[in-house]
Amino acid sequence: MSGASDDSTDGDSTEAFVQGTSDGEPRITFYGGRGMSAFPIAFFIVWAIVQTAFWRISDEGGLVVGILLGLILGMFFVRGDWKTYANTIFEGMTQPVAVTAIVAWIWAGMFAQLLQDGGFVDGLVWLADVGGIGATLFPAITFVLAALFTTGIGTGYGSAIAFVTLFFPAGILLGANPVLLFGAILSGSIFGDNLAPVSDTTIVSAVTQDSDIGGVVASRFKYVIIAAIIAFAGYLVAGQFMSGLAIGGDARELLVAESEPIGLVHLISMGVVIGTAVAGRHIVEAISWGIVVAAVSSLVLGLISLGDIVMFNAPPDAPLAEPLEFLPILTIVEDPNAISVGGSLITGASGFFELAILVLLIIAAAQIMIRGGAFQAILDWSIDNLATNVRNAELTMVGSSALINAVITINTAAEVAIGPYISKIGERFNLNGYRRANILDGQTAALGYIFPWSGGVLAGYSAMQQLPGEYEWFDSGMLVTPIDVVPFVFQGWLLVAVFVVAAITGFGREYITDRETEEVARI
Repeated sequence: MSGASDDSTDGDSTEAFVQGTSDGEPRITFYGGRGMSAFPIAFFIVWAIVQTAFWRISDEGGLVVGILLGLILGMFFVRGDWKTYANTIFEGMTQPVAVTAIVAWIWAGMFAQLLQDGGFVDGLVWLADVGGIGATLFPAITFVLAALFTTGIGTGYGSAIAFVTLFFPAGILLGANPVLLFGAILSGSIFGDNLAPVSDTTIVSAVTQDSDIGGVVASRFKYVIIAAIIAFAGYLVAGQFMSGLAIGGDARELLVAESEPIGLVHLISMGVVIGTAVAGRHIVEAISWGIVVAAVSSLVLGLISLGDIVMFNAPPDAPLAEPLEFLPILTIVEDPNAISVGGSLITGASGFFELAILVLLIIAAAQIMIRGGAFQAILDWSIDNLATNVRNAELTMVGSSALINAVITINTAAEVAIGPYISKIGERFNLNGYRRANILDGQTAALGYIFPWSGGVLAGYSAMQQLPGEYEWFDSGMLVTPIDVVPFVFQGWLLVAVFVVAAITGFGREYITDRETEEVARI
């Protein structure tokens, strides 16, 4: 999902959440039975489909209204006191997995904005031009780089934000198709989120299936790489046939010609983030070090000023305003409308506040579905009626993981919710913990970046919405509507297909008798 883990906290919070979704706490009862507990989330999904697919509006504020209405209307179906329903909303919104995603988005947003303001996009354009990487190759190359970056830092959402902020405008300027390019970025995020040992989804899939992380990663490589090779070829082929946007030939050539390599200094910052994350540090610490290195290098090389990083625009009558006007981070403004705090850090963080609210409310609606019994009813039915043999059991595991990811937009939260049931189905047919973990993570890593309302897509789209204000040549018509990118997230669709084929043919299937998993590394 969203970020690398801290040695001392993440495993404990994950186990607590798993227990919290299946313990004996009071359930919410609904008129119409357990199925009505799914009303809030079902209402939101219908709302999201109408808004994004039929009306072509990708506004996150509209999605917030949709989930709020779903939660409010859901209360009218509750039997008795509404207090338990209300408390469940708070219970869902305080889940650690949701907060982890939000923190990763904010830190990644600050880091990406700082690199953008420091000329990294300009450096990428220069490098692509000098290296002969044109419009047709750029999406495929971006897929590979996003995959490597995400595998290193373990946060697919953070990678989506960084690459949309930095690589997306560079690719558009070079003539790449925006829809294909956004799909390539999401695909690279899926690759790393699925494979990185420090990814939350990797850790949760291993922990919920009582498997060690090292063995899980080693055993899943074959599935991931098959999908990646085909996806890479797909981006190469699609890049030949899908043209880019008409920015204006002369303007594009001028912008490319004026690009400079100095911005590539921020490759050091990205390397620091990757190296720190691989060393086992928390993703917040890793990105914080990247921010520090990016800020220092930009200031030393004169790429930005201290005021570009953070600036206080104060009124002239403010106490200590005039005496401290000499500070590089303080400006006195006469216009009342100009009073504000700005700069790279503020801009980078503020773009995800709406998304954070949306995700917390969706997790709350999912928690109501869990507490009300709809989730349990669906899984019990699938276990009793679909998992009749080992092949059908694995197909049921694929399908149920996919279904829960359509409901819960944060893929780690989806894994936590469905993990115990994947374990139950797999153990019935003596499937090895590695196999169960791989099926679980394959679907959640993939589909967390496909549905238009999923966390990965919305994180990338939120970053994209900031671009028209960053470049004079970038207008709102260049934005990619999330519904349009769905068919082009090749790694996601192919990863799901690989596991469907693996379930049918038995490819990679392991039983408990074939190999014992090592003691679980709960980090």
